[in-house]
Amino acid sequence: MISALGSKTIRSKPTLGDMLLWLATALPLMLAILLIATMLTLQPAHAEGAVSDSCGGKDLMAELQKSDPAKYASIIAAGDKVENGKGIFWKIEKPGLKPSWLLGTMHVSDSRVVTMPKGAADAAAAADTIVVESDEILDDRKAAATLFANPSLTMLTDGSTISQHLTPEENARLEAGLKARGIALAAVSRMQPWLISSSFEMTGCEVRRKTAGAKFLDQKLASDAMAEGKKVVGLETLAEQARAMSDLPIALHLKSLLQALELGDKINDINETMTGLYLAGNIGAMIPMLKVIEPDQKITDDDTAAFEQRIILDRNKVMAERAAPVLDKGNAFIAVGALHLVGDQGLVSLLRKQGFTVTAVN
Repeated sequence: MISALGSKTIRSKPTLGDMLLWLATALPLMLAILLIATMLTLQPAHAEGAVSDSCGGKDLMAELQKSDPAKYASIIAAGDKVENGKGIFWKIEKPGLKPSWLLGTMHVSDSRVVTMPKGAADAAAAADTIVVESDEILDDRKAAATLFANPSLTMLTDGSTISQHLTPEENARLEAGLKARGIALAAVSRMQPWLISSSFEMTGCEVRRKTAGAKFLDQKLASDAMAEGKKVVGLETLAEQARAMSDLPIALHLKSLLQALELGDKINDINETMTGLYLAGNIGAMIPMLKVIEPDQKITDDDTAAFEQRIILDRNKVMAERAAPVLDKGNAFIAVGALHLVGDQGLVSLLRKQGFTVTAVN
């Protein structure tokens, strides 16, 4: 992968963890959640008890701190070098304007995340405008219907099925994995591979919360603002987010799909570890941590460079440009995936280049 550490760009070996991190915090996983959850709601209902936040995952950083303090320290040190890698809640200021706010999110409904850091809820409540990646997340089914109405965004349009791109053994594994999630392969056989892999990259507890009606953080912010009669602004459309994904080569998506299949229940550990770092405001340590726990994968440097450019950096520029008119009015609250904030091409740096003073709150 390529990561910005200080002012120097360092190329290092990419990992499945890198891909999952992007999917969880920066890539429009919200889009995949909307689509996959919509399909799941069409499946027969299963009786379940109360839906909790627990996914049964282990905090791998906590374990590493005990088992290998030196390696733990090296991860923290690497994270410390990431520009703007500390803090998920930022204050945006410019003379003559009321302050605005920037919150890095995880697109999940975990109550620990939805609670938000100290001061964020008050800032959102007092803001005139709430800004999210896409305001189309306000209506799950409408958003999914809009995307599926344009097949080129979410479907294989060359007449092929996903099974035709896989070996018989890979296809059998895919079918079994989907069946365990209540999805028939036939229902998604012509979907883009990245949408299918997203069903594996979501934890089971997140799917259960979503199908039970829980809103992920960004969606809740937008929904609450709309209920209060506030203006809600989207920086992108879901179609633009889907286009960014479909722009990437299918070969890359297939690699990600096959690796996601191999992850299994370890997604719960990765989710819990990333959540811990997120809650600590240590976004910069996420990628160094994932390099340690998933060190040997087949994603190439070119793969991750293409992924980062199209899914992170290109979208950062669009977000910064479209946020500027809203920020110029003051008293706005912006919530986007946390990895959009960090690095020398992240939103914090880009907004500073627009003349704003951006300071970490916590």
